[in-house]
Amino acid sequence: MEIIGLPDASVRESRDRVNAAIINSGKQMQPRRITVNLAPADMKKEGPSYDLPIAVGVLIATNELIPSIDFLHEKTAIFGELSLDGFIRPVHGALPMVISAKENDIQSVILPYENAKEVACIEGIRIYPVSTLSQVIDHISGSHTIKPQEQISFCDLRKEQHVPIDMSQIKGQQGARRALEVAAAGGHNMLMIGVPGSGKTMLARSLPGILPPMTFEEALETTRIHSICGRLSPGSGLMVTRPFSAPHHSASVASLIGGGQNAKPGEVSMAHNGVLFLDELPEFSRVALEALRQPLEDGVVSVSRVKNQAQYQSSFMLVASMNPCPCGYYGSEKNICRCTPQEIRKYLDKISGPLLDRIDIQIEVDAVPVQEINTSKIAESSAQVAERVAKARKRQQDRYYGMPYHCNAQLDNKGIKKYCPMSADAIKLINAAVETMNLSMRAYFRILKVSRSIADLDEIDIIQSSHVAEAIQYRELDQKYWR
Repeated sequence: MEIIGLPDASVRESRDRVNAAIINSGKQMQPRRITVNLAPADMKKEGPSYDLPIAVGVLIATNELIPSIDFLHEKTAIFGELSLDGFIRPVHGALPMVISAKENDIQSVILPYENAKEVACIEGIRIYPVSTLSQVIDHISGSHTIKPQEQISFCDLRKEQHVPIDMSQIKGQQGARRALEVAAAGGHNMLMIGVPGSGKTMLARSLPGILPPMTFEEALETTRIHSICGRLSPGSGLMVTRPFSAPHHSASVASLIGGGQNAKPGEVSMAHNGVLFLDELPEFSRVALEALRQPLEDGVVSVSRVKNQAQYQSSFMLVASMNPCPCGYYGSEKNICRCTPQEIRKYLDKISGPLLDRIDIQIEVDAVPVQEINTSKIAESSAQVAERVAKARKRQQDRYYGMPYHCNAQLDNKGIKKYCPMSADAIKLINAAVETMNLSMRAYFRILKVSRSIADLDEIDIIQSSHVAEAIQYRELDQKYWR
């Protein structure tokens, strides 16, 4: 058997898997020369998804399999990896392949059983999950057809949404909880600075639980990316919980932004429609942090390599945390900082000014007093906070209907002038803040966007001075630590 059409190593090796699977499924492989052509010839073919269609094609070409009339009357897409004993293994990228098949007027798809739940929400196409090559042969020949999978609605699937950390588990931190709510309401980026053990990571991990539920389109986009990268666990379905990506601080630029030999998606794309959490922000390499500028501004990341070029969606909320100094106790009332001023300055200077300008909300997180830890009072749950966030997001959706914005954080300068009207007192306050704090134009506009989100939480159309005052408080840390 000869396979042509720019196959990679995994595709070339499929001939041995196909031969063994066909024989172990009770069919014969006659001694003859077989050429398998994968078109188009100038596009590189990768992965084991071609095993099953190659086996079916070989069986039909050698008259070992005679397709039924019903099978010939509909367009069918087939993919799956074969094991030597004829069992079919799951493959990466099942969801985008099924969506592409539907867009190309394919009526049915034969795929591995473990991939079936992943595509259970795609309507308008028949899904035939299979476990063995023998099942595929019986289905195509008509001797024992497989029942198509019953698709489920997205609303029913969304009932299975799981909140990783509920905000009721967080003790104290009222200021940080409020900042999280504002960030979720407007989709703003956020930076938390505080001593070790103050709860920064727990606060960040509770954020997906208060974000609005994903729409069907967002769930498709997110699941497609995770499916391509093989991040979906076997048997898992469409993602209904917003992703939370937390790469280690030793992550390279390629793993964070995307790249490698074949321009694969990175962690910023894994966090699409969700949260990218960078713990110990100054410990990341300066090059990796500066590479975040484009996806933070544009919501997409372009990856160019010698062999491939790709553009991946990367619309995410950036949540970062850091200590105020290398030892972590600069400014602490309980512990003595042992860092020199030069060490503190070097540590903080790893975060550039342009990156700080792109972070809308900056807060200081203090250690929780023991009295608050031992209190029996139960804090607000994620469901209660999420209800207010959902109302604020609904106001934004109605306001930006027909516009290229989905939340306040996406507003450009033109949108800010149109959708962020302020009272006279609010204008005076923000003008005074710009002069006093020496804010850049980017920081000025980001204060307005945060003010817009605070006003939406209060269900007010005109931004008031109280909204601007709270938004300005979220920009004071760069004055304290970096100036």
